[in-house]
Amino acid sequence: MISNFFLLLCFYLPFQIALNPAQGVDLASLRIFILILFSVWVYDRIKNKPPHQLNKNKIDDLSNIDEQEQFDKKERNWFSWCGGKKNIFIFDVQTKLILFFLFLSFISLFFAQNYFWSVRKLAYLFSIFPLYFITKDILNSKEKVIKTLASLVWAGAIVAIIGIVQFFSQFIWNYEEIFKVYLSFIGPVFWGENLTQMVRNYPSWLVGVSGQNYFRAIGTFPDPHSFSLFLGMILPISVILFFISKNKIIGGLSFVTIFLANILTFARGGYLAIIAGITIFILVFWNKTQTKHKIMASLAVIFLFLMLTIPGPVSQRFDSSFDLQEGSNAGRISIWQKSLETIKHKPLFGTGIGNFSLAVDGKIDYRNPIYAHNTYLDIAVEQGILASLVWIFILLVTLWNFWILAKEDMIYAGIFTSVIIFSAHSMVETGLYSPIVLSLLLMLFGLTRFSHYEKE
Repeated sequence: MISNFFLLLCFYLPFQIALNPAQGVDLASLRIFILILFSVWVYDRIKNKPPHQLNKNKIDDLSNIDEQEQFDKKERNWFSWCGGKKNIFIFDVQTKLILFFLFLSFISLFFAQNYFWSVRKLAYLFSIFPLYFITKDILNSKEKVIKTLASLVWAGAIVAIIGIVQFFSQFIWNYEEIFKVYLSFIGPVFWGENLTQMVRNYPSWLVGVSGQNYFRAIGTFPDPHSFSLFLGMILPISVILFFISKNKIIGGLSFVTIFLANILTFARGGYLAIIAGITIFILVFWNKTQTKHKIMASLAVIFLFLMLTIPGPVSQRFDSSFDLQEGSNAGRISIWQKSLETIKHKPLFGTGIGNFSLAVDGKIDYRNPIYAHNTYLDIAVEQGILASLVWIFILLVTLWNFWILAKEDMIYAGIFTSVIIFSAHSMVETGLYSPIVLSLLLMLFGLTRFSHYEKE
C-alpha cells in the first residue's frame, strides 16, 4: 500500500493542489500527503520491527542461526540494516549530512529578526524532508526504482504538454487573456490565493526578444524558472526510460515534449544547466557508455548547439545570458552583492531562515520576490556559511554515490546527470522553496538506498 501511494505521490508532484487554511497562508497539499505517508511509514516500520528477544549481542551470531527458526529474511535485513538497534532510518553519510543541515536551519531561527517567518520556513522544510527517508527505505529493488522514475517522467511529460499548449495558445488568443485565466482560475487552484496575488504583483511570465513579448511556458507552475528546473531534472530520467522501455515511441515523445517545454520557458539558467549536465555526463561516463548512448548524447549536443546558435528567439535569449547590462542579469548581480555583504556581517548563522528579505527591506511583507537567486548564497545568507557548505557536501556525496552505482547500472548515470542539472541551475535560482522541485530532489537523493540491498 505504501509503495502504491508513493507512486501516486510521484505523479501528483506537478499537479498538487494548494489549500488556504487561513488568511495569508497557502499550503501545498503535497506537504500534507507527505506527512501522512511518513506517519504511515513510521507506524509500519515500528509494527514490523524484529522480535524483542533479539538484541545487539546476537548480531555477531546470525550466520550460525537457523534463519527459518529465528526470523525471516525481511526481519534479518531490517535488523542488520539498523545495526542491531531499534532505529528505522539509514544513518549513512548522506543522511547524517541532511540531518545536520536541518539542525543548522533550526539553529538559525534564534538569530532571526522575525521568528514567525522563520518558523514558517522551518515548517515547510520539515514537512517535505521526510520524503527522503521514505524513498530511501521503500525503493528496495530495481523494479521499484524504475516504476518511480516512470511515474516521474509521465508526470513531467503531461505537465510539459500543458506548458507547450499554453505557450502556443498566445498565437491564437492575446496573451493578456491567458494571463487572466491563470490569475483567476489556474493560479488559485495550484498555487493558492496569496501566491497568485504575489505573482500578479511581481510577474516574470513575459520575455522580450527582438521587441516582441512572449508568454513563457509555465505549465502548472507559478513561474518559468521553477518549471524549467523541474523539467531539467526530469529530462535525463526520460532518456533513461527511452533506452530501457519497450515502447520507444512513447519514451521518445516524452523526452521531446519535456525538452521542448524547457526550451519554451526561456529560462537561461535552464539552458546553461542542460549544457552543464550533458558536458559532465560526457566527461565522466563517455568511456563507460554503449554506442547507442554515445549516439544519443552526440545528437543531443548537436541539436542543442543548433538551437542556441541559429538566429531566433531562443538563441537571442541565450546570448543575452552573457550581457551583464541586461535587466535581469544586472538585478541578479546586484542581489548577489547584497547577499555577500550580508554574509560578511552575519557569517555563522545568517539572518535566520526566511529573513533575508528583511535585511534588504525592513518594511516588506512575507510574500515577496526577494531572494538571492542562487541556492548556495540563499542558504549562506539565511542559515550561515556552514549550512551552505553542508548542502554542497550533500550534493557531492549524492553524486559520488550515483557515480559508484553507475558502474553497475547506467540508469544511475542519468540520475547523476539530473543532480548535476539541479546543482548547475542552482547557481542562478533557488529551487529549495518550490515544494515540487524540493520533493523531486529528495526522491532522487533517496535512490541511493538501492545500493544497500545490493550489498546485503
